Amino acid sequence: MTYYVSKKQINLLFIVAAALIPFCGFSQYTEIINSNRPGLSVSAYALGSNVLQAELGVGYELRDHSKLATESELLSTDIALRYGLFFETLEISYEGTFDHQSLNYLNTGVEITNSDFSRNRIGLKLLVFDPFRNPNRNKPNLYSWKDNNKFKLKNLIPAISIYYGANFVFGDNPYYKGENVVSPRAMIVTQSRVTSKMELISNIAYDRIGTEFPEWNYTISLSHTLNNPRWSVFLENQGIKSDRYADILLRGGLAHLLSNNIQVDLNFGTNFKDTPSRIFGGIGMSYRLDMHEDKIRNIVH
Repeated sequence: MTYYVSKKQINLLFIVAAALIPFCGFSQYTEIINSNRPGLSVSAYALGSNVLQAELGVGYELRDHSKLATESELLSTDIALRYGLFFETLEISYEGTFDHQSLNYLNTGVEITNSDFSRNRIGLKLLVFDPFRNPNRNKPNLYSWKDNNKFKLKNLIPAISIYYGANFVFGDNPYYKGENVVSPRAMIVTQSRVTSKMELISNIAYDRIGTEFPEWNYTISLSHTLNNPRWSVFLENQGIKSDRYADILLRGGLAHLLSNNIQVDLNFGTNFKDTPSRIFGGIGMSYRLDMHEDKIRNIVH
């Protein structure tokens, strides 16, 4: 089955985009690189206009499947390219993961290898709500460090973004046999600044729409900046539900800022079942090419 995007769907997308333009006049740019690594969650905030960012990583994974009696090793290469488009809140991104898998069938001694993209997609993300849009309503207390750093219920009010994109499967991909060449992907992203050092991000995605195996996917990520602000740690929970594959994964790791435009990271994780069991880890880096220019903006009171 091949999925076609109708003219009616395209027109609806343009109508929605036009309706959201009034929300796009406030800045997302930050002086320090804003990377989605080392986890898999996507932040609600865009890079800011004319910012180009590359996020690269390599990983290693062991899998054992108790029912199929298989063992496998995977070497993976991750790449994400992100660019801030016309508005401060609009971002286009490409995400790709190329895997090389050695799969061993224990009962027969047969070993095969698979190499192809397990992730290959492009999409647009637009911030539609930011609780910190008006800085006059979020001024720090100049007389109280405790007040500025304590937990407040209003901090749970999240920034909200919407994402729409597409997956691409080319040739005889062993990870998605018989799947459509193009399939849509939609996602809602939220991000809360729990404290001055802690961020809570959630992603809820409906993926591979229109294929034989559509997929629901959620990711919840909590990151914390350490006393040395160049270091941060994160903990992330991901759930996947599809007739092809379902799982719950837990990953963690740390990131270090080498400069305002360069970040390096380390991650590791596992799942909680044996069909298959998974243990994985990886390292990576993010680099930002900053061509941003500040624009005068109006603050809504």
